[in-house]
Amino acid sequence: MFCQMKIQIVAYFDEAQWFHEGNVPTIDKYMQVARFEQERGHVASAIECYVKQYSVSKQQAYDEFNKQIANAWKDINQGFLRPTSMPVPILTGVLNLTRVVDIIYKENDEYTHVGKVMKDNIASLLIDPVPV
Repeated sequence: MFCQMKIQIVAYFDEAQWFHEGNVPTIDKYMQVARFEQERGHVASAIECYVKQYSVSKQQAYDEFNKQIANAWKDINQGFLRPTSMPVPILTGVLNLTRVVDIIYKENDEYTHVGKVMKDNIASLLIDPVPV
């Protein structure tokens, strides 16, 4: 546990240093820390880091991230088809969390900026659930 706390503290330090220096880190460094919240005044988003590091447009950065997400889903699905010693309920929990994150961040940051899509998703889950 102490090791995890140390890693978290280093991540917070890096984040604060980038913010106070006005530095946009490389996408690799950003993804290692990946604990930024732009709305709270922290450093650039992953998209902005990628744009700066590779000198591409925001759309090109979004396209690259979407390609990486599609590849990650392929890996997840293939992994689910292979036998493993990990209990299926644990894998299902991880898969369901991944699905939720995908829904929340698919098009926009629906966690930070809750819009109609997220409100409809929550309503369909909690107010008008499909009977099983």
